[in-house]
Amino acid sequence: MKKLILALSALCLVAFTSCKEDASKKIDENNVAEAAERDASSSEFPIITFDKQVHDFGEIEAKTPVETVFKYTNTGDAPLVITDIKSSCGCTVPQDWSREPLAAGESGQFTVKFNGSGANKVSKSITVTANTEKGTEVVKITAFVKADPNAKAKGISAAANPVQ
Repeated sequence: MKKLILALSALCLVAFTSCKEDASKKIDENNVAEAAERDASSSEFPIITFDKQVHDFGEIEAKTPVETVFKYTNTGDAPLVITDIKSSCGCTVPQDWSREPLAAGESGQFTVKFNGSGANKVSKSITVTANTEKGTEVVKITAFVKADPNAKAKGISAAANPVQ
């Protein structure tokens, strides 16, 4: 058994050392130069710069839909690609952004619609997934949602006139 293991080890040693000579001959200097250039450019990332990080809708009535536009610019050196934009809840809907690459210096925008749900001070996050160095960027919307005055009247009239 020991002789068999020793023979297999010797065979593997010969096989591995003979492959190294052939592999070094197969290297093409043009490919090495292209790979070095590609690796150097892969360290360049787009940078997304927003016109505002937070939009405050101020005081709004409950259930009143509102919307705003977030504008952004690619201030980096590589093309910017936004792959997804999601909000922290279903009451806030981001839409209308370009899925096409945005060259350095170019601008774009997306719309955020908020349906006015919640009560008092409300804050929602919108996460932009892109090919930036961090991978995600966050903008926010805030509002102070006032109680619906009709909701109290409906509750009182329903209690005063119970269904029979």
